[in-house]
Amino acid sequence: MSFHLPSLIAIVASYLIGSLSFAVIVSKTLGMADPRSYGSGNPGATNVLRSGNKGAALATLLLDALKGWLPVFLIRHFGAQWGLGEGVAALAGLAAFLGHLYPVFFGFQGGKGVATAAGVLVGIAPWLGLATGATWLIIAVFFRYSSLSSLVAAFFAPAYYLLGGNIAWPLDRTVLIAIIIMSLLLFWRHRENIRRLAAGTESKLGSKKKA
Repeated sequence: MSFHLPSLIAIVASYLIGSLSFAVIVSKTLGMADPRSYGSGNPGATNVLRSGNKGAALATLLLDALKGWLPVFLIRHFGAQWGLGEGVAALAGLAAFLGHLYPVFFGFQGGKGVATAAGVLVGIAPWLGLATGATWLIIAVFFRYSSLSSLVAAFFAPAYYLLGGNIAWPLDRTVLIAIIIMSLLLFWRHRENIRRLAAGTESKLGSKKKA
């Protein structure tokens, strides 16, 4: 895959879209506290849920997923006329994911990227997103740890892509590399959660913010 101007524009635009921190935007719009000021301090849906406002958490979740899905979907369905293929779509999704982690509009202090990564996977292949999301849900139901669910889903996402390759979707090396990078970054961003899980001090889903 060769880089040319439309590819670079698509990737940069995707990063900027990913840099929209909807946890902060939704909270400010609803007159709530900045999610970076309580709980884990992470601007993501799980921490917004700790405020007790389930609607705000759901809106954050959907919008964070949307900004990962949208660039991939647009490139896959309308990018061919500009020479944008599956590889560019995957890199655009990765760029949106990186924008969530390191948002230029919010001092490069972003969230952990779980919802955005899920959106990217759905954009790449809906069944891939469904399988990974189902994995997250199963672990969450049984163990009630968002972080553990995210780690397990991140571990299996590249495997699902390979297992379904050339059956449910075509295999593409660039797509696989993008998924692996997202999975590795998810583990890196959850390193403190891993320590708390090991120590038995990790907060469970639905726990309220501390005063």
